[in-house]
Amino acid sequence: MAFDLSNTLVVGISATALFDMSESDQMFKAALETDPESVIENYRCYMQEREDEPLAPGTGYHLVKALLDLNRHMKSGDKSPLVEVVVMSRNSPDTGIRVLKTIRHDQLAITRSAFTGGESVADYMDAFDVDLFLTTNVEDAQKVIDSRRCAAAILKAPPANSPQIPEGQVRIAFDGDAVLFSDESELVYKTQGLDAFLAREDELQHTPMEEGPYTSLLKKLAKLQERLPTGSKDSPIRIAIVTARNSPSEMRVINTLRAWGVYVDEAFFLGGVGKPKVLRAFNPHIFFDDQDVHLEAAANLVPSGKVPYLTRSALAGPLPALAE
Repeated sequence: MAFDLSNTLVVGISATALFDMSESDQMFKAALETDPESVIENYRCYMQEREDEPLAPGTGYHLVKALLDLNRHMKSGDKSPLVEVVVMSRNSPDTGIRVLKTIRHDQLAITRSAFTGGESVADYMDAFDVDLFLTTNVEDAQKVIDSRRCAAAILKAPPANSPQIPEGQVRIAFDGDAVLFSDESELVYKTQGLDAFLAREDELQHTPMEEGPYTSLLKKLAKLQERLPTGSKDSPIRIAIVTARNSPSEMRVINTLRAWGVYVDEAFFLGGVGKPKVLRAFNPHIFFDDQDVHLEAAANLVPSGKVPYLTRSALAGPLPALAE
């Protein structure tokens, strides 16, 4: 049965982002070094021997579970689901059986999958109408970001002691510049310094920022919110912006969101204060940021994903030193 997915949030997720496959991944890499000619056959045997053993949750597992749970709010006249999840794996169909069996074991409502036998899955984003792609593969994420087809994140390892996230709600936190917004303002800060950045953002506070790699996802989430119960702190989706911006640069963020017709529930303008404590208090299913300096600390507390820069972005390479 075909669905019109224009109003559906479609999440593509790699098997290694959905489940903890670190053990099989390490086995494959070790075998590739010691016996490259037999690595595929050895990996196939390894996966077949364990295909009845359910995999443990990966970094993206609880986000996917919570997103799929939103479909309980579908109305009788809805012709498409609120959320669709597609497993997109570099495994072959044969070695992917363990993934499929774990999906059934955990009763995840995932019905679509793509197993590419070692090839990149990045070329199939359009085919599955993907809005957000979660992976642990740097190459795939970069290819998707460069194509501008959808948002993509490289997921960090799951936090060891993350707090229990309340059920019945999806909680997502975003950084601002170079994530929701373009990298233009971030470049001013990096190349001209804080004073120049603040002066420029204050002057342009009524000029909406250009869209960033996650703008389309934020707008899709806003559409999804319109199909869900609203009007209380227990709304099924709660969105926060957690940014190092502070006054007077915060006004441009708020005015940009207004111009886009997007509503966010919470915004934290930290002005250099660390993000981890705020994130722990907000307790998201996932936090998206572009900078390792923020992600390294955050990933110890909450599930986190790195947003790659466009390959052609100036932020992807060395920047000129600030003038003395």
